[in-house]
Amino acid sequence: MKTTATNPTEPTCLPCLSSKSQGWENILVEQFQHPSGEGKTHYSEEHTICLSLASRPVRFLQVKGGKTHTSLYGKGDISITPAEMPFFARWEGDDHYLQIRIASRFIQQVAREALAINPDHLELLPEFRTRDSQIEAIGLMLLTELQQGNSGSRLYIESLANVLAIHLIRQYAVTHPQIPIYEGGLPQRQLLQVLTYINDNLEQDVKLADLAALLEMSQFHFSHLFKRSIGIAPYQYLLQQRIERAKQLLKHSDQSIMEIALICGFNSHSHLGKQFRQLTGMTPKAYREN
Repeated sequence: MKTTATNPTEPTCLPCLSSKSQGWENILVEQFQHPSGEGKTHYSEEHTICLSLASRPVRFLQVKGGKTHTSLYGKGDISITPAEMPFFARWEGDDHYLQIRIASRFIQQVAREALAINPDHLELLPEFRTRDSQIEAIGLMLLTELQQGNSGSRLYIESLANVLAIHLIRQYAVTHPQIPIYEGGLPQRQLLQVLTYINDNLEQDVKLADLAALLEMSQFHFSHLFKRSIGIAPYQYLLQQRIERAKQLLKHSDQSIMEIALICGFNSHSHLGKQFRQLTGMTPKAYREN
């Protein structure tokens, strides 16, 4: 893979934020800000989505798939470049955007497991400039996680990656597959199996793939049925249970808040504090003293 960019004052386009250090699987998210210039990319194993965050429209010339496109690229505009497709751009004005690179092997896995599609026949179409409210929403949620450095939210990131993969396959594949509709939820036995696993592993890095594997189903299928069963997504349930465990320890133990944070699967005192305030309206210290 090769990425280069040139302009009069900055020889390379380096991200101001990157998820590389956060251990996210199958998806890389980076935020860029740089002045007028030009650049080229060629990712052989990743599909690339660029979401504009620019406060003012930027004039772009883009070349990919043997075609050239020139237009103003404003906040919320999206471009999609399939894996193995070289991309060149020249822009006039200060650019600010979010780049999402999602592994092509992951897209193929989702296509095979969730949609019963032969991955060898899966091909995504390039987009120079489009609007897509779902991709924009997912991108902004990923950006928030990136900015907050929530390395303890792996299940959340995996859920977003799965939703993004399904959306790309449904909307941007050469052939549009039918997305299966699953009625009902998980059988009680399977639901209890998953809830018990989560309860027994609150301090661990619980992964969506692990939960789905318990029931031998795709991550997309599992997430859908889980939400139908209890009304919230797996990552929301995991967070709720971690907070409930923290509340018990705050009231019934003399362990420090830092120790409780680690026991409950949070990576720091501040991470617990932020999530605790969002769900309870008070800090862990205030809850303990209340």
